[in-house]
Order: sequence, then structure tokens, then C-alpha cells
Amino acid sequence: MAFFKKLKDRLFKSSSKLDEGLEAIVQDGGEEERVEAAPEALSQPETAPAPVPSPVPDHVPSPEPSRDPEPDATPAPVSVPAAAATPVRDPVPEAAPSRPGLIGRLMGRSESGPVVRRALDDDMLEQLEELLIASDMGVDTALRVTANMAEGRFGKKLSSAEIKALLASEVARIMEPVARPMPLYPKKPQVVLVVGVNGSGKTTTIGKLASQFRAAGKNVVIAAGDTFRAAAVEQLQVWGERAGVPVLTAPEGSDPASLAYDAMEQAQRDGADLLMIDTAGRLQNRADLMEELAKIVRVIRKKDPDAPHNTLLVLDATTGQNALSQVETFQKLSDVSGLVMTKLDGTARGGVLVALADKFGLPIHAIGVGEQIDDLQPFDPEEFAAALTGAEA
Repeated sequence: MAFFKKLKDRLFKSSSKLDEGLEAIVQDGGEEERVEAAPEALSQPETAPAPVPSPVPDHVPSPEPSRDPEPDATPAPVSVPAAAATPVRDPVPEAAPSRPGLIGRLMGRSESGPVVRRALDDDMLEQLEELLIASDMGVDTALRVTANMAEGRFGKKLSSAEIKALLASEVARIMEPVARPMPLYPKKPQVVLVVGVNGSGKTTTIGKLASQFRAAGKNVVIAAGDTFRAAAVEQLQVWGERAGVPVLTAPEGSDPASLAYDAMEQAQRDGADLLMIDTAGRLQNRADLMEELAKIVRVIRKKDPDAPHNTLLVLDATTGQNALSQVETFQKLSDVSGLVMTKLDGTARGGVLVALADKFGLPIHAIGVGEQIDDLQPFDPEEFAAALTGAEA
């Protein structure tokens, strides 16, 4: 939950934009209503709520023991984060959730009082689409999201809180299949090639990942493959010293492919679990630089035909829709296996991550919201969806 709070606080540009936009959409043509209880569920319950049995004293046997639910017999849904699933030993009727899942939790906090609601009609859907497109979710994804939100609810009056909960639920549904950690293999060394455009945060990401893997007991080696930028090598060396991880370097201007090959031999001699290879930042429209990256892949495959075992593409969230073209280009040359999104704290267009998941379906291993080591964390779809939309976790 600590990272969620940080994520939500630092995604304020995106969530604030969506918050304000949703409020304006509902206010535009909405009507104030008095609400005395929590609003009715907007999506069909996954299972019908079980009847709550009457309390029975411990010393009196139940006449129908097979019908009495065991207090701990109902497993928590797998989509619920551990921090949100609180076991209850003595259930009371008021605490029993009528509908599990993200949307039920987000909408279960409504208080009585005046609420502005607006009918979900064509005009409102069009405004929602424009708002999502402006947050860099992309046209196709925005249309799909709003269509799913409207399914079974068209014509119903909704408040901004209810719309926000529906949006968070839909975003989490899209992101769930791609939220996967970077796989680890028994192969030694497991070669991890890290690629991306200039300034995307590759070097910092490598340092953070190496430190985290080292803390998990892995023997890690870093190869400073950005041989054209002395600052990148120095930055990796700082991270290497901090994490106790060796950094292999070459003279400035050396062939990166040659360094990668030598690093593989060194990592093999040292019995390293992971070899993380940094690469120079390159624009996806520079054919010469992209060919250089392809050469690195060809050379390390001479040493190990299966290498690189992971190719991580580091994306800068502030680039917006340009991230889509970066994925397409790098995927052709280096067979990208997973994504890391950085700088989510510096953009009002965090919706691009939803567009990437919807279009490519590549695993999203981690997201970053700052410069500290704990600002890079495994991707959690529900936390991200709640932070993006400004909803409660």
C-alpha cells in the first residue's frame, strides 16, 4: 500500500485531469439527487449473495449443519491484493460483501447526501471518449473502454464516483493479463538486454533492477554497453558500488557488440545468474543506430543461440502516443519480451500504458515514479487503475 500511495500522489497530473474531466462531464446536464444509501451495483454480481444464517449459540447444534457456511470457507478472489483482503473470523451481516472485485470495493464507500447524476447517453459517451483520448489512451482503446462501460448501463443515471469506479474496473481488466514479473530461468548466465530511446531511463532502471535482484540473492553482472556516453558508464558504476554488483566497461567509443560478447564470457566464468547489458539510447527512426542494436543481438547469439533471454524495452511515459511506435520498431529488431514504464510521475498522460497493453499485450514488468530504488516496483493493475482514475485502492 505504501507504493500505491506514492503512485497515486505522483500520478496526480493524470488522475487530476481525469477527475476534473469526469466531474465536468457529469455536471454538464446532470441533476442533483438525494442519496440515502450506497448506490445500486452497476455491474452484474459475479455470484448471487448467499443468505446470512441466523446466529446460533456455540452450545446449540445447528439443525442443518450442511447449510451453515464455514467462516473461512469462502476464498478471497485472486484479483484482490493481499493488503485489501482482510480475513474475518466472526462474520456479521453488515460486513459481508455482496459483490467481490475492484468495482465493488471502489463503489462501496458512497455516503448519503446530494449527488449529481447524469444519464449515460450518446453525448456523455462521446465526451468520455474525448477525455480518455486526451489522456493518451488512444482512439481504439478509448472507444473500446467506453463501449464496455456502457454495456448494460446505457440510459442509466450515474454519478462521477460511479463513472470513476467503472473506468478503474475496465482499466484493471485490460491491464490484468499483462501484469507479469520478469521471468527467471535456470540458464546461467541469463542475459537481459535493456533497450530504449535516448533519455528513457535505461541506465537508472538497470541499476535499480540489479540492486533488487542482488538483494534477492542473485549473482548479477552489469555490462556498460553505452560505450559512447561516459556519463552512462559512471552512473552504472555508482549503482554497481551501491548494490555490490560488478560493472564491466570498455574504452569510450568501443564496439558495444564486442563488449557484450566479452561480458557474456566473463559472466560465465564468474558463475553469474544474471547479466544485464545496457545499450546506447537510440531514436527508432535512425536506421544506423537500430542496425547497431541488431548487431549486438547477432553477436551474443554466437555465444548463446537463445540469448538474450529477456529484452526489456524501457519507455518514458512523457512521450505519450510515441511510445506505441517505439514498441513496434524495437520489437522488429530485438524481439522485445517485456516493458518497463518510467517517469509516470512526470506526465498527465498515463493512459498510454493502457493503450500499450490493449494493442501489444506485452508483459509489463515494472513501473517507475521517481529516482529512488523503491520507486521502481512490480506492476499491479488494480493499484495502477485506481491511481490513474483517482479512485480509492
